[in-house]
Amino acid sequence: MNPILQALMERAGVHFMGQPSLDFQAANVAHNTNVAMDAQPTLITTSNAGIPAFLSTFVDPKLIEILVSPMKAAEVVDGEVKKGDWTTETAMFPVVESTGETSSYGDYSENGNAGVNSNFPQRQSYHYQVMTQWGERELERAGLARIDWANRMNIASVLTLNKFQNKTYFFGVAGLQNYGLLNDPNLSAAIVPTTKVAGGTGWAGATALEVLDDVQKLYKQLQTQAGGLVQLDTKMTLAMSPVSEVALTKTTQYNVNVADILKKNFPGLTVKTAPEYTTASGELVQLLVDEVEGQRTADTAFTEKLRAHPIVVQSSSFKQKKSQGTWGTVIFRPAFIAQMLGV
Repeated sequence: MNPILQALMERAGVHFMGQPSLDFQAANVAHNTNVAMDAQPTLITTSNAGIPAFLSTFVDPKLIEILVSPMKAAEVVDGEVKKGDWTTETAMFPVVESTGETSSYGDYSENGNAGVNSNFPQRQSYHYQVMTQWGERELERAGLARIDWANRMNIASVLTLNKFQNKTYFFGVAGLQNYGLLNDPNLSAAIVPTTKVAGGTGWAGATALEVLDDVQKLYKQLQTQAGGLVQLDTKMTLAMSPVSEVALTKTTQYNVNVADILKKNFPGLTVKTAPEYTTASGELVQLLVDEVEGQRTADTAFTEKLRAHPIVVQSSSFKQKKSQGTWGTVIFRPAFIAQMLGV
């Protein structure tokens, strides 16, 4: 037998199963008692034919955000304005009214006079805040999931502030002279629609002509309040909930829907929606005159918008305060807003 093969067999336990020579075969048989003697009769590890589940899990890098209801108060009144700053507690809005009376003319008569009456209605501001905080390990762990945690915290803080701001624009702040577009005490009482009131279905069960009749009734109410200062072509806003807006798609027997008729009869009318017009008392609709003689009917107003305070660095974390201030909705001329509840 080849001496090299013999040495491998005896010293290293390497067995050659072929038949290179008769001497090798004989030697192999002589040492065959050592073949596969290191094999175990049972498993030491747990029986398994799979892999860790995370190895077959795909994490989409695109983040899916949970949506919130739209914030439409500033859009309904066509914008928001800044009044004062975060040190301002009270705002005054001077109102002047011309007065006078005439008298029969006489060469020596000095009767008749003209004058001015003034009032100073006030509103109180409300300032509020939100805190954000994040830790170093928290950031690192979120980073493993490809989430920019600090940025997402900032987005959440801004959304929280703006949602509250929008709420004050509609409802003001309780306990202060701070009112909203829907609850200002100077607003005229809401009128009742004539269509489907008995059944309680409102516009949902009304015909196109019945919906149109209600809008015309609301415009007549606005005319009564405005004392003739509103015309058909005046720029106005018809504000309602998205639920009520569907009624404007109702079609007459002549295949013309309500929205088309309103556009023809009221060329300056714009329809805007906000979820807040769905109230606990029913669906509310407001008809607002945008402005008269250069004076806006209402403004959504704030003192500060997103004041970001310094970031505080702690031992292994960070925190930051953000604040805002609101006046609610300042309605300068309530007579130019008419309301209808229960459509």
